[in-house]
Amino acid sequence: MRKSVLMSSVAALLFSVSSMAENIHFPEEFVPLQVGERIIESSLFSRVEDLELAPGSYRLKLKYTDLYDEDYDMHEVVESEPFWVDITIEAGTDYTLVFNRAENAVAAKVFAQSPMVSLKAKGSALAAPLSVVSNNQLASEAPVRTMREAPAGPEKPSRPIKPIAPITGKGMPSAAQMLDFWWQQATVAERKAFLEKVTN
Repeated sequence: MRKSVLMSSVAALLFSVSSMAENIHFPEEFVPLQVGERIIESSLFSRVEDLELAPGSYRLKLKYTDLYDEDYDMHEVVESEPFWVDITIEAGTDYTLVFNRAENAVAAKVFAQSPMVSLKAKGSALAAPLSVVSNNQLASEAPVRTMREAPAGPEKPSRPIKPIAPITGKGMPSAAQMLDFWWQQATVAERKAFLEKVTN
């Protein structure tokens, strides 16, 4: 009797711990490389499509890689440098990483230079754009953060961040939409530097 009660208690505990983790699904064009200091093991034959994380704030390292047909028997691989994004996982919510896929390799190369990704909660119509952490911000942060600590963000923009407007018929946001999106992401200092650059 005591043994069966103990076993059912252990099973209930294991179930409750596993149910506290939420899921993020990644499209085939994105490879999750690292969560905080924890490296995510993957290979060509065992790609990570889903990642379970407990509710909280994380810094996630990703890489964009895509394949485009050039000719009937020629292909071009487009890849980004690994980059970091800050994410917040809410309890009881599963997510999908989403992005606007370029129609051709030329547009994909532009995207790879400054990837823009969003996190879409299951059942939600809107996706929340994720802030890409700059190399300068990474270099200035010390000591190294632990995986569960909330990352420090840039200075608050003057207006709230909103999702990118609907994409154009070509499958990509317009230049004006992209400029507006990045303006919202910029710190006050970055905005000032940009204005000085374009007015001089």
